[in-house]
Amino acid sequence: MGELTTAVTAPDNITYMDTAAGTAVGLDYKRRFVATLDVRHGQTVADIGCGPGTDLARLADAVGVRGSVVGIDREARMLDEARRRLALRPNVELRSGDIHDLPLEDASVDRARVDRVLQHVLDPAKAMAEVRRVLRPGGLFGMAEPDWDTLAVSDDDLETSRRFAGFVAGQVRNTTIGRDLARLCVQAGMRVRSVDPIAVLFRDFGTADQILGLRRNTARAVQAGRLAESDGEAWLERLASGPVVAGFTFYLVIAEA
Repeated sequence: MGELTTAVTAPDNITYMDTAAGTAVGLDYKRRFVATLDVRHGQTVADIGCGPGTDLARLADAVGVRGSVVGIDREARMLDEARRRLALRPNVELRSGDIHDLPLEDASVDRARVDRVLQHVLDPAKAMAEVRRVLRPGGLFGMAEPDWDTLAVSDDDLETSRRFAGFVAGQVRNTTIGRDLARLCVQAGMRVRSVDPIAVLFRDFGTADQILGLRRNTARAVQAGRLAESDGEAWLERLASGPVVAGFTFYLVIAEA
């Protein structure tokens, strides 16, 4: 398969999360996320799907010494890394658990958040209901999720760009979860307070390749018979020479229990 053969392997999950969080877009929306969630001193916050602890320190600062942050993840490797990173944060507790069956008591948290988690879950509606269960009356649930169905990459070969975008979207379990968040919240008995679309835009090939997996997913699409190898290689060559305009819509939603 030529040069595309070496591009199939996916990056390590922790490395990918750290890279995404460190981009300009990642830094900006994460700051907005905590501010919009209105985390206050003394509160209890659940970070569901906390991964390697990317956002736990920011939340710990927001709740202060009288508050507490519970990081929840189902992967032991993620929790081990989070423990290493948050070892000096006494107001952070880490628990093993799944969003469909949270290790939290009823009405026990003031704020809950998910960040790029619901796109992967088996049953988003059940997950929403479980978060509703653990929130105190008036508690807030913050969600930050992409809508992969809006992915677009600019190129003269529009058909290849569309095939690439369709292939990427098809790899995600809940492709349109971003646009569906408000509806699912209402179905779970919560009141939607805000829905903010965020344009995630990449203007350089390196960052777009890291986050969207331009080379990796092109190679996989060729292997799956969704793209011709010659078309994929020519498409990548043009993108690498620039300019790059690629992006999708990301939704930041806040709901009240």
